[in-house]
Amino acid sequence: MVVRLIAALRPPGVQAWLPRRSCFRQLATQAKHDPSKLRNMALVAHIDSGKTTLTESILLQSHYLSSAGSVDTGSTTTDFLPAERERGITIQSASIPVRWKDWTFNLIDTPGHADFGMEVESASRVIDGAVVLIDSVEGVEAQTKGVWRQLDRYDVNSRILFMNKLDRAGASFRSSMISVLANRLHPRPMALALPIASFDPQDYARAEPGIQGLVDLVKWEVWKYDTEGKASVHPLPRNKDELERTDLFPASHPIVPHLLPARVTLLDNLAQVSEELFEVLLGLPEDPSAYLSVDSADILPHLRAATIRNDILPVLCGSAFKHIGTELLLNYAGELLPSPTDVETNLKALAANAPLRMLAWKVVWDKRKGWMTFVRVYSGTLKSQSSVLNASQNQREKISKLLLLYAAEAEEVDSLPFGSVGAVLGLKYTRTGDTLVSVAGGSNASSLRDIIPPAPLMSVSVIPHSHADLEPVEEALNALARTDPSVRVETQEGQLLVHGLGALHLEIVESRLRDEWKVNFEFGRRRVSFRECLGSGDVSAVSDIWQTEIGGQPVQIKLRFSVTPLEEDEQGDPLWDGNVVLSATGKPVPPGELHSNSNDALAHIAKGISSTLSSSPHTTLALSRMRIQIEEYEYPKEVHPSVLAGASAAILRNIVRAAGQGDLMEPYIRLKISVDEGSVGRVVEDLGEHGGEVLDLNAMAEEDSEPFVDEGVYLPPQWLSPSTGKAAKGTSSRMKRTILAVAPLSQMLDYSTRLRALSGGHGLFQMENDGFRRVSSQRAMDILRELGRM
Repeated sequence: MVVRLIAALRPPGVQAWLPRRSCFRQLATQAKHDPSKLRNMALVAHIDSGKTTLTESILLQSHYLSSAGSVDTGSTTTDFLPAERERGITIQSASIPVRWKDWTFNLIDTPGHADFGMEVESASRVIDGAVVLIDSVEGVEAQTKGVWRQLDRYDVNSRILFMNKLDRAGASFRSSMISVLANRLHPRPMALALPIASFDPQDYARAEPGIQGLVDLVKWEVWKYDTEGKASVHPLPRNKDELERTDLFPASHPIVPHLLPARVTLLDNLAQVSEELFEVLLGLPEDPSAYLSVDSADILPHLRAATIRNDILPVLCGSAFKHIGTELLLNYAGELLPSPTDVETNLKALAANAPLRMLAWKVVWDKRKGWMTFVRVYSGTLKSQSSVLNASQNQREKISKLLLLYAAEAEEVDSLPFGSVGAVLGLKYTRTGDTLVSVAGGSNASSLRDIIPPAPLMSVSVIPHSHADLEPVEEALNALARTDPSVRVETQEGQLLVHGLGALHLEIVESRLRDEWKVNFEFGRRRVSFRECLGSGDVSAVSDIWQTEIGGQPVQIKLRFSVTPLEEDEQGDPLWDGNVVLSATGKPVPPGELHSNSNDALAHIAKGISSTLSSSPHTTLALSRMRIQIEEYEYPKEVHPSVLAGASAAILRNIVRAAGQGDLMEPYIRLKISVDEGSVGRVVEDLGEHGGEVLDLNAMAEEDSEPFVDEGVYLPPQWLSPSTGKAAKGTSSRMKRTILAVAPLSQMLDYSTRLRALSGGHGLFQMENDGFRRVSSQRAMDILRELGRM
């Protein structure tokens, strides 16, 4: 075996390069709440990978539902908004507590469309582990990589991969595993289960698609499913000869010879990241059946530790639509994913008398209940009818009721202990990302890590039907922006503008304003959100003195800024929309609303800076790629520091005006287009005509970096998913070409219609944000003309 070979070759000090097994403290509490049995987890994936269907299957298997709903009929539990049921997509994340065996899962179903990335962003901040779904027909897709990066950003290291839709024609377990390596998601994907397409060997010969069972390689069991998704579990023989003669499979079934090699590879690979398991395997006899004698109880602790350390990526599979693999996924989510006690680094937070500390990760409006704030408790216990301090806003809040939400249904509870996820009624000032602490000593509490909304890419004007409708429309827009921080509202020259993450996002904003807030308005023409950079003019003559009158008395403010453009390789701060704002000592300054002390002078200066950056004096566009340092400020001590907001806005505006209009930038998108060979020329020509740039015509060249190697990774044979073998031999797959390109978003708003015409209805495309790019002088003139500035 591989373990024996390594043992013979390894030097004496080999333990130094093998990771040590981490020790995780478990907290024993009352029977009703044991945080070590909690699993805060989310389902994330590309759109149409089956997240909501899997959620329904989980609710069915855990006996929360008597029958599963369907996305097609709009009857699912977590997609309860009218717009979600009408379109058959998930728009907002929904949380449901699920009880399974000894565990309680706080399960969050998230959207898959990039336009609703803020929902994944906020959910990623409060979970400890994630189940990432992959459509086994498509493999890793654009938004799969997008949500993977979001999980990386919030240090959600423990993940389980679920290969879904293995019942469909063209699905491939092997190809999906290869796509994980090719797209550099993880160097060690580890199959814990293998799919059984059919128990009839002739179906493999006929390349019939399907999935009728699973082999659990860890617990060494076979799961057989009937037509209704009910499973029967059968232990596999622990002897090689008995395994070859087992009556669980027909004598000629092709999967049987691959079961022992699959388990051997699983244990060998796991031993590479677990010194203790390495020693166990080293002590086994030479018998080929020896690896079958290792009990799952001896494997699972090492598997769990490796998953929490992110040394491996456990891979499971099935069909959520047919409820195949759901129970196995729940078992391994409980066994492998971390509890709140595993990820909490501050041991004081685990104490029963720890001070309250929690994060508001989502705010929603309910017509009957009013404002509901979703929270995750990071220490202490939250009790109903108590008071808390919003450390981010420096505001005292009163807790009215505490709820456990089952999607649209609610259950009232008296408390939310450590590690819990629930909803709070009664909070007036709290927004997404705010930290809430106990009132006693709360003013000195530091804020938890914030949730950063993505930069808006598209905007639209909002036109109320009458003057009487203006105030209700503004109130509805501000309420919607509180529920969804990726929606930004501003007024430019008397016109209301709403900024969002894409065309679909703005369509949902429009429908929610009509359906939930019942306001009367019309949307104007959509346009993308352009940016303006700092000009190159001389700003040395701009005065750093600002004068005003307060109560009839003259007041003079001195405020000196250093304002320069960012270097090309310098990263902007996403909280400042690509700008960088620093204090006199060079430390980053957060936007005004994120200061822990709202009466701090820097908080008011930051508010003034935000006001100027939101609208250029030249073009009314938002300003970006600027480095602003607050070098000095002076104001009369008898004056409230809020006067600094007006001063900083005016002085910075004068500096920007003196510098002159700078370069304009527009958002670009990255496209992956799949078309027939005969349509490639027309599609490439169309991209060129609309300002696009073709990066590659070769599907295998999608990533700039090299894929992870498959050496040591168990890749099952292609025929394990028999319908793929037939498709791979056909000619149709070779007729498809994949075009990788970047293009300005403004030129691609109608690309779905254009591609349909160019490809005869057979073209498919995916797009993802590729940031902002500077435009040519001719394009800048076109943009200004479009904005009515020329």
